[in-house]
Amino acid sequence: MGKRADHKAATRREIQLATLDLLEADGVEATTVARIAERAGVSERTFFRYYDSKEAAAVPGQGELLEALLSREAPEGSPPLILRELIDACREQFAYEVEQSDFKRISRLLLREPRLLQVVSRQEIQLVRELSDSLQERGLLDRMQAQTVAELIACTWRIAWQCFAREQAAGSTSNPADLFEQAVRSLAETTAPAAFGN
Repeated sequence: MGKRADHKAATRREIQLATLDLLEADGVEATTVARIAERAGVSERTFFRYYDSKEAAAVPGQGELLEALLSREAPEGSPPLILRELIDACREQFAYEVEQSDFKRISRLLLREPRLLQVVSRQEIQLVRELSDSLQERGLLDRMQAQTVAELIACTWRIAWQCFAREQAAGSTSNPADLFEQAVRSLAETTAPAAFGN
């Protein structure tokens, strides 16, 4: 990364940390973009260059996941191989988020703040649409296959996050990467060809 990219990443991170601090202390309703920007040391205009809402600043993960998925090279015409490649991209992004972001803080907020879950749901819909469109436009899969693969990716990501949030709420110290691998194994077992009579 160059200086400019490093600065952008640092600014994005400062905004997210300020958002999490304020949401944890005061909740979604009482937290304003103006307060977040002030705490992060940026203008409101700068805030909106990075995030379109305070909720999105709290849970930015799927935007970065989408970027990782769209930039991933995938083999042509084989849904299982494409799915495997995209799962690998998810695995890498999941590991990055566990290492780089406040995974536990975000999980606790998701359990506490229903409005954040709505944002995550909208992000997931966008992820499925954009990933499906990309797979079709690149000629990798037909419409039905692309939609199915995109939905499976989003589902695996969501299940791993939800399991992590529930286990954290219950006081467990489970390794998030292990939970992701369990979600992947569950996906593989559930979607095995034998389940469809093939």
